[in-house]
Amino acid sequence: MDRAEILKGLADATVAGDAETTAKLANEALRTGIDAYDAIMGGCAEGMKVVSNKYETGEMYVPEILLSAEAMYAAIDILKPHLKVERAAAQAKVVIGVVEGDIHDIGKNLVRIMLDASGFKMFDLGRDVPVKDMAAKAATEGAQVVAISTLMTTTMPNMKRVVDELKALGVKDKVKVLIGGAPTSEEFAKSIGADAWAKDATAAIKVAEKLAGR
Repeated sequence: MDRAEILKGLADATVAGDAETTAKLANEALRTGIDAYDAIMGGCAEGMKVVSNKYETGEMYVPEILLSAEAMYAAIDILKPHLKVERAAAQAKVVIGVVEGDIHDIGKNLVRIMLDASGFKMFDLGRDVPVKDMAAKAATEGAQVVAISTLMTTTMPNMKRVVDELKALGVKDKVKVLIGGAPTSEEFAKSIGADAWAKDATAAIKVAEKLAGR
């Protein structure tokens, strides 16, 4: 197989949720001298873009997306140890989590998958993340973006608390805050001092790239 066939195969197998094939092609990419970063971005990430578009148009649903994610990670696990140090170091860092008081994490997980596939270095704190923990992680990791989600109106005020905590730590000028979730809006994001709002996982990729200066 040549380079183009391997990259297309990685993309197609990612869309199909075929982890066995993505793993096989990841090894083939390394064997034939394809750069690990190029294999991830030109193969797996391209496949996840297709998945993202199909999700947005209602052609794919959450269970299928999770299968695609598993297929992508099967390849990434093989390729990541071979990433060149300078490229790994250049990755923009994103701290992501569901805000304190909320345990609904499907949306957050989709965003994490999409951003990971797009080359961001992700720090996933999970769900019901204490405000201080989210801000502290962003500060200690030197993250460019903090992505916060919620599905509950009652926990929306905690998003503002994260913004306030970043200010208290003196890092708000260095860290961009991206929020999302069903009850949120662009207007709400502005009202709490967040830098941006994304309506879904597809939008989150574009917004995060802009916030991180990519």
